[in-house]
Amino acid sequence: MAEHSENPVESMLEKISDKIHSHDSSSSSSDSDSDSEKKQSSPTSVKEKIFRLFGREKPVHHVLGGGKPADVFLWRNKKLSAIVLGTATVIWVLFELIEYHFLTLMCHISILSLAIMFLYSNAHTFINKSPPRIPEVHLPEEPFLLVASAFTSEINRALTLLRSIASGKDLKKFIIVIVALWVLSIVGTWCNFLTLFYITFVILHTVPVLYEKYEDKVDPFAEKATKEIKKQYEVFDAKVLSKVMSKIPVAALKAKKF
Repeated sequence: MAEHSENPVESMLEKISDKIHSHDSSSSSSDSDSDSEKKQSSPTSVKEKIFRLFGREKPVHHVLGGGKPADVFLWRNKKLSAIVLGTATVIWVLFELIEYHFLTLMCHISILSLAIMFLYSNAHTFINKSPPRIPEVHLPEEPFLLVASAFTSEINRALTLLRSIASGKDLKKFIIVIVALWVLSIVGTWCNFLTLFYITFVILHTVPVLYEKYEDKVDPFAEKATKEIKKQYEVFDAKVLSKVMSKIPVAALKAKKF
């Protein structure tokens, strides 16, 4: 009888130990799953925290607008990019170094082309060849309308930005724009508009492709430079701007209202 009374107790103890072991194994498996999920999610979180120049979250190709212009700037089509850059260089050499004028150049090109076509059209009977077929040229309206609309939208954005700055709401933007215009005025004394446009054009064909190639090395350096600039601006804001704004009557009135 004693043996029969001990067996149920032992069986109950075995069931309890089995439940404890199963609970431990399930908890360990859940912990391992959570650890694996953390390991899987950690690279993405690290990637999200990587500093990118100008705060961009998209590739350089998309930042440049995508499409054919971005392909030209990033040298995706090397032949087309070389032709565009070469044409810009020839135009700059003609107008800047040789000091050709635009109207003179267009007239000379027109005279040369018309003379060649006129002589060839009248000389085809002597050289036993068919007369040249001069194609009819019709410029489409859509590209010009797209360029005009894009140019108009950019001008409107600039005017809106200038209006918001002139209203005195953002001192930081005001200082940035004043410094940028001042630097641009100094650069304007060094070279004329055509040379400045050509330099900008060359920069657009070199800097983006170099940045896309070496962005992993450029971004950490840009992050350090950005942090240092922010520190210097905070010091400048605390020592200079705050004192200047406190002396302005408008700023004092706004402070009293708030």
